[in-house]
Amino acid sequence: MTSLNPALLFLVVGILLPLLPAASRRYCVLFVPLLGMLLLCLTPYGNYGQASIFGLPLESYRLDKLAFVWALIFHIAAVIGAIYAFHLKDPIQQVAALIYQGAAIGAVLAGDLLTLFVWWELTAIASVFLIWARRTNRAYRVGMRYLIIQVGSGVILLTGVLLQLHTTGSLAFEHIGLGSVASWFIFISFGIKCAFPLLHNWLQDAYPEATVTGTVILSAFTTKLAVYALARGFAGTEILIWIGAIMTAFPILFAVIENDLRRVLSYSLNNQLGFMVVGVGIGTELSLNGTAAHAFSHILYKALLFMAMGAVLYRVKTIKASELGGLYKSMPWTTVFCIIGSMSISAFPLFSGFISKSMILTAVAEQHYTWVWLILLLASAGVMDHSGIKIPFFAFFAHDSGKRCKEAPTNMLIAMGIASFLCIAIGVYPQSLYAILPYPVDYAPYTTTHVITQLQLLMFSALAFTVLFISGRYPPEIKSTNLDTDWFYRVAAVSALTPLITAVQKTTATLFGSTDRLAQYSVNRVTDWLGPRAWLSKTLDSTGMVALVVGSLMVFLLFYML
Repeated sequence: MTSLNPALLFLVVGILLPLLPAASRRYCVLFVPLLGMLLLCLTPYGNYGQASIFGLPLESYRLDKLAFVWALIFHIAAVIGAIYAFHLKDPIQQVAALIYQGAAIGAVLAGDLLTLFVWWELTAIASVFLIWARRTNRAYRVGMRYLIIQVGSGVILLTGVLLQLHTTGSLAFEHIGLGSVASWFIFISFGIKCAFPLLHNWLQDAYPEATVTGTVILSAFTTKLAVYALARGFAGTEILIWIGAIMTAFPILFAVIENDLRRVLSYSLNNQLGFMVVGVGIGTELSLNGTAAHAFSHILYKALLFMAMGAVLYRVKTIKASELGGLYKSMPWTTVFCIIGSMSISAFPLFSGFISKSMILTAVAEQHYTWVWLILLLASAGVMDHSGIKIPFFAFFAHDSGKRCKEAPTNMLIAMGIASFLCIAIGVYPQSLYAILPYPVDYAPYTTTHVITQLQLLMFSALAFTVLFISGRYPPEIKSTNLDTDWFYRVAAVSALTPLITAVQKTTATLFGSTDRLAQYSVNRVTDWLGPRAWLSKTLDSTGMVALVVGSLMVFLLFYML
């Protein structure tokens, strides 16, 4: 039993779950990750699940130190998510959550690229139901866009896998590097799921539109799976250093002016991913340990913040900062847990973010990337502003909105309490996390210089927020819709093509004559499809365009390989 892949447990129970009575389902959703974690911890490091297809060796279960860190925190996140969603009776969310979590764990434990692809696509298909389960028109549209992009990422991955097989004759999921066309396809696929700059818009669209519990679950798995894949396949790839640095900086501007607090956290998530990507790009043992530790810490404190905002949405029915304030009177425990999450993400000493983010910053400094180090330092101050202060301040304090409600349900408070305890425990006793990292750790986060420097950074950031807010210069929380970079692809670019499409339509009509109904109908349909008010402009961004183009190229490549 110890060699049983925990992912299969999630998958099988998830499929059978609808057959169980409603009262039993929520206990199964909680029991499965607990049992899976037990199996994981009892399994010795090694390679399991070997098989062969068309003469190609596959390895569905590889457990080493790198995979163990991600698999363990994924199980912990699944347990916390199950407790947070214990009140749910919706079988769609319960089944989707189990299969999604199992697919993410299966992908982490995959030892070959073909197995990785299968789990990779299953994460996309299962997770979209956590968005659709909200049952609103916007959730449906955003979910469709999310599904197209995520499945498109898998199509690009499969293209890279097939080219890799054609070039090297191997499907092993080891270090790949950027040395071939195949590696670039795989790299882009990982980048889409990791929300690289200009490929990130699906994240801020999808996560805030999911259900209260769905957002908590989504925040833990998809992007961190991509970070793991990059750490496994592209450690030491220098371009990741600069991609990660950009990822840490640009979301700050959007997060500061955003009114939807779950969307603020989505931008903040993008920012934190940047630190991990930089760590992968540096590629030293210290930086990779920092990436693994930060992924572990991030899943906990980001889930805690999403749980706190989810509890607010659950009770107050809104998550707009302009409509909140004064909720500390009604939801004191949620307020405390949110502050713990905010201090963790801001990297206050004695909290989890401090002992993980510092490893990445130290690794960057040791490799003499001065400009990158300065960008990360600036980004750390920005995190304190939009997640450390803005989230708890505008939700629970600021002006009194007059809203009065009940405290969050008991199961939500228990889940937030567990995450808060882990955030503090890891911060106070970092050796508990350092002991399971991929490489031996010779690093002490609590040096006098580091603690004082970090406290200075945080205090000056808090002072800047206070001065700007009192002087009225801080961006006000108002009802608004902020346009992200995907506007240029989904609206502006398509609108710019409209005259060209119209000219093609007229020319075709002239050549074929008005009596040629088939030609006229075809041109009209193409025009409608590409028009600025068509479904494409609402559901597809630059990432989706890339996925469709690459999908077409893949057909050509298959014929070429044959």
